[in-house]
Amino acid sequence: MSGPHDVGGRAGFGEIMPEADEPAFHADWERRVLGLTLCCGALRHWTLNESRHARESLPPALYYSSSYYQIWLTALEALLIHHGEMTREELDDGVVHQAGLATERCLKARRVPSVLATGAPTARTLDSKPRYRTGDRVRTIVDHAKGHTRLPGYARDKPGTVVEVHEAHVFPDSNARGHDARGEDDRDQDSRGQSEQPEWLYSVAFEC
Repeated sequence: MSGPHDVGGRAGFGEIMPEADEPAFHADWERRVLGLTLCCGALRHWTLNESRHARESLPPALYYSSSYYQIWLTALEALLIHHGEMTREELDDGVVHQAGLATERCLKARRVPSVLATGAPTARTLDSKPRYRTGDRVRTIVDHAKGHTRLPGYARDKPGTVVEVHEAHVFPDSNARGHDARGEDDRDQDSRGQSEQPEWLYSVAFEC
């Protein structure tokens, strides 16, 4: 989507000013937000792409006035409420009124390193063959998608060359729409398949 996050190549935002020797966290609460995001992701209510879309969907005024981890926290709150793990009243009161839906999926501290190392593999198997080959000339589409897209504005309607053909992977644009990732019955498995819509993945070199 052409949201507040997609500012690459746009005028009016100034140059990027890297912070020398920037620390991983500027305050302890930022460290906690990252930990909360990781633990809540382990509940398996949403995918990585849906969490990205939650951040991209914030109103521009809120997005631009928030720090990096403020954006993460606001999006996490929206995801937890949307998926029924928390209510707006609980967030406002700071008090738990009912048990969560997936308390059995609590991510223990000892499992964090292995979970981070493993991640959530997105490679899938397709019966079809890749449409493009290395060396093929391609051009991206002009896509003003209303939902999530991994095609940034500055790379739309641009010529390029395929430099590598990878495996088939989950299609982020559809996967961001959300699904019940628990896969506990056939209905959930079908929902997951419809959301993933795997496509062949290509590395493309664009012309400046």
